[in-house]
Amino acid sequence: MEYDAIICFETHVELKTETKLFCGCRVAYDIPPNTEICPVCTGQPGALPVLNKKAVEYAIRAGLALDCAINQRSRFARKNYFYPDLPKGYQISQYELPFCENGCLEITGDDGKPYPVGIKRIHLEEDAGKLVHSSDSFDDAGYSLVDYNRSSVPLLEIVGDHEKNPLRSVFEARAYLEKLRQILRYIGISDCKMEKGQLRCDVNLSVRPKGTKAFNNRTEVKNMSSFRFMMEALEYEMKRQAEILESGGNIEQETLLFDETKRITRPMRSKENAPDYRYFPDPDLLEVNLENKFVNDIKNALPELPHQRVKHIMDEYTIPRDDALILTKDRDISDYFTACVPHCRDPRKLSHWIIKELFRLLKEASFTLAKCPITPIDFAELVNLVSQGKVTPGIGREILDDMFKTGEAPKTIIQKKGLKPIQDNDRLEAFLDEIMNENPKVISQIREGNPKPIDFLVGQVMKKSRGKANPKSVIKLIHRKLNV
Repeated sequence: MEYDAIICFETHVELKTETKLFCGCRVAYDIPPNTEICPVCTGQPGALPVLNKKAVEYAIRAGLALDCAINQRSRFARKNYFYPDLPKGYQISQYELPFCENGCLEITGDDGKPYPVGIKRIHLEEDAGKLVHSSDSFDDAGYSLVDYNRSSVPLLEIVGDHEKNPLRSVFEARAYLEKLRQILRYIGISDCKMEKGQLRCDVNLSVRPKGTKAFNNRTEVKNMSSFRFMMEALEYEMKRQAEILESGGNIEQETLLFDETKRITRPMRSKENAPDYRYFPDPDLLEVNLENKFVNDIKNALPELPHQRVKHIMDEYTIPRDDALILTKDRDISDYFTACVPHCRDPRKLSHWIIKELFRLLKEASFTLAKCPITPIDFAELVNLVSQGKVTPGIGREILDDMFKTGEAPKTIIQKKGLKPIQDNDRLEAFLDEIMNENPKVISQIREGNPKPIDFLVGQVMKKSRGKANPKSVIKLIHRKLNV
């Protein structure tokens, strides 16, 4: 029997505010344990929370970017559960009135068509602390330590809608998470580094016989922090649930963990429902009332989103769609291209040089674009020199390599290394004559009507001139000398 998958995410995103959600402690990573804590974020008696305005702004920014309706009235609630990394014994979150509801995120579905994935709500909450186990394997750990540096870091939870256009496959799940991460980075609210826990997701999954409408019980795989493990967990869980239904059993609604060593899911606890958490309005925090101006200012300040920038680049600069998608995959790349364009005569050649040559250097150096030593103006200048024939592509690549190492402008490097192209036709003709004398058979083939050996001659001239000859000039010279 074939089965349909119903997949939705609960994605947790740490916001890159300077301070925590309810206190003045810094949001910092890679610092000694328990060094950015205070009575508020460790839940000491009598300590009172004060809401971080910037975190609210970021929540609204995310909601607008994901086509959500913004609730002008919102409130915080206490979500009650016990766990060692939760110092208060409850988490300050949102329940009845989240900031954002009823959004969508468009991906390319399995059928190659646009598919708007439903987003049920986006709410703001505080992160918990972090457990540090004495062993990489939880089962083998003799003890666990708690680091509260992460406690009360602003956390945005983006909840998928399992009824309104849920994800239908492992590949759509990956596409959704990649697109979501891309948008959140574009709007500047999080770096979304999964290895640092800035983006984590709980994956809810159920399966049902193909063509049926009724929902079965779902399971939730907690704390997925890599694309690969997320996909492996989904594939395993889909197969496990299908086998249970095939044997006449029922799916137990429960929370699971993915064992990264054994590549299987295993039970963590029974799946909670809202009543289990005993939500009630937090008495220490006032209801939030958003003014129209506050929301409109955020909306007007939103940058171009990835799909908007793709269209912009294609329409304005006639860049092919595949190249436009590469240029907009990351905002740093897109911003670099945008900064280069006003200084470049040929946007398509600029696109080619960024994708082929600049990316090559970044990969070799294991650099992000943020660390690139070449300014957009200098990069555009180099592309102009190549476009105008003042520098051959081969010399251009040599210059670019030096620019990447030194940060110097292309003209400075050209002067230092004497890399100006050969403009003297007499010198080119001397090179060509020498090569023609060395290769009489090639010359005969060309004169007999075979044009292919011309490329060989051009290559030999380029080699002899150390790449300084202009290939177009060499071809013209060959045609003139051989009357072909």
